[in-house]
Amino acid sequence: MPRSTELAPDHHGPDFEADDTPPPPGRAPWRDKAHEIIFGTHTPAGKAFDIVLIGLIALSLLAVMLESVETIRMWFHFELRAVEWFFTIVFTIEYVLRLASAYEPKRYARSFYGVIDLLAILPTYISAFVPGAQFFLIVRILRFLRVFRILKLVNYLSEANELGRALVASRRKIFVFIFVVLTLVTILGSLMYIVEGGQNGFTSIPRSMYWAVVTLTTVGYGDIAPQTTLGQIITTFIVILGYGIIAVPTGIVTTELTNVMAEARRSSFCPACGCADHDTDAAFCKRCGTEIRTAGGVVLDGHGHVPAKGGGIVDAPSIISHPEAVTPRPNRSLSGR
Repeated sequence: MPRSTELAPDHHGPDFEADDTPPPPGRAPWRDKAHEIIFGTHTPAGKAFDIVLIGLIALSLLAVMLESVETIRMWFHFELRAVEWFFTIVFTIEYVLRLASAYEPKRYARSFYGVIDLLAILPTYISAFVPGAQFFLIVRILRFLRVFRILKLVNYLSEANELGRALVASRRKIFVFIFVVLTLVTILGSLMYIVEGGQNGFTSIPRSMYWAVVTLTTVGYGDIAPQTTLGQIITTFIVILGYGIIAVPTGIVTTELTNVMAEARRSSFCPACGCADHDTDAAFCKRCGTEIRTAGGVVLDGHGHVPAKGGGIVDAPSIISHPEAVTPRPNRSLSGR
């Protein structure tokens, strides 16, 4: 295949169970067929399998939630338990088939999806010895992440990655903010314990700190309320302070998110006209149609990603500091396609 049309495999997103290695020799044909259906979405059978799986996950979650309602559990306890065991057996068979058909079973078992698939069946078996453990089956909701792969919503994950990078970049500021809030809660809770005392519900400093958290976050459950004039004045100050504090983490994350998006836009440019104001997932210049290059002179693939050496992709903002991680390709404009 010519280098000008070669695109690197797209491993972007949470599809950690994808297995792009060639099948090992000597495998039974049924294992290869099962791998194509279970791990792939490019065939009608594979897509139908995943859609049915999503439906079963949704129904199993509904059964778990219904079982937590006391009146429903009293009337339909046996039926709900039978339904739960049915779903557990189905998901157990699916998990065994995934291990049997995976090219690298250990890699799948240690992957994000592999761990979630195992956790999705263990609570039912544990509940046979530990009552109530079946409610941990709500972890199955994490299996809904497959919807990104099934419905080809990978492009939405670029926005999720930007948000993740913004949260990571602002982690120190958020930590300092939380430390300051905890300090305020400790001081204000201790103050209210002294002012109000146990006769008004502030029976200890920890309980007063709980009240301070509820008040500072402007939630106000009302289970504890100050009765003295001084306590009410302090409460008014805390509520007003809380409104101001709420805006702080929002501003921190918004600023970092703006910086991340601006950096992604600056990290690519058009080699023909020099335009650098492109969307983060753009592969061609919006002004002249030429393929966009990153700041390291690398052509993006058809998804707006940077092809890495040996396959996979590299985030565009990291090209400036790690240009050796990418594979350069010659320029190709729309007119030459």
